[in-house]
Amino acid sequence: MSSAPLDRARVSLEGLALGDAFGERFFVHPHTVDALIDQRALPGQRVWHWTDDTAMAISVLEELEAHGEIDRASLARRFAHRYVAEPDRGYGGGAHRILTSIAEGLPWDIVARSAFGGEGSMGNGSAMRAPPVGAYFADDLERCARQAGLSADPTHAHPDGRAGAIATAICAALVATTELEGRALLEATIAHTPAGPTRDGLSRAVALDHLRDPRNAASVLGSGARVVCEDTVPFSLWCASRYSRSFEEAMWATVSGLGDRDTTCAIVGGIVALRVGLAGLPPTWRALREPLPASTQAPS
Repeated sequence: MSSAPLDRARVSLEGLALGDAFGERFFVHPHTVDALIDQRALPGQRVWHWTDDTAMAISVLEELEAHGEIDRASLARRFAHRYVAEPDRGYGGGAHRILTSIAEGLPWDIVARSAFGGEGSMGNGSAMRAPPVGAYFADDLERCARQAGLSADPTHAHPDGRAGAIATAICAALVATTELEGRALLEATIAHTPAGPTRDGLSRAVALDHLRDPRNAASVLGSGARVVCEDTVPFSLWCASRYSRSFEEAMWATVSGLGDRDTTCAIVGGIVALRVGLAGLPPTWRALREPLPASTQAPS
């Protein structure tokens, strides 16, 4: 895999989009989903469509390509433009309100701070789009953390919304540039994650190093049922830290936790792709997944 920052970010986006589309396939009837996962049977859609997770990550990558860093006002405009063009990608209610307001010309910082009764969002949307930030800034972890926080700001003003993005980007950066995995990878990620509920969840994830079944980890950490960073990022990074050598194993482990499965798989996919490279992404899965815009595609 190329060491060029933009090439790394494109590889991360490929994995993120594939994980997003894979996880989205498993929003099926509760009585069938466990059997499908246990049998490793892929639901039979002809095309795997990606969701808002990928749409927002595309905007992040375009911002990095244009400016080499995150300009929050520019990124907010990119988010809003892509939302208006395709509002049916699965955006949550909070995102609908924030992005509509930005598209109507309201200042992004006022809109983001006014969300959720003035607290700002701590939703997992800040984390789902963060792996390409970690890939791009992998050579400088302090800058990576700052830029990840900036990438969260246009929609997630709550400190834990920023923390979720930072933790995810740092984990991605470490996978891109080191051989760390398991407990060591989580501990290195925690060292750069701001204090708060997401960091506390990561500490609980470290203590689950002995577990072998991702379902058990999900039952302790949460797997996105509340759609916030603290119950999404710890489980996602636990999976990424355990299965970073195999994209397929990482996906089956992550989706078995159920919850917000397109987002957890997007986070894990965007991280694990940085270790396995494009060659490690299942070609049959990639052939089924909806293509990414040509300008964002990784070099083969």
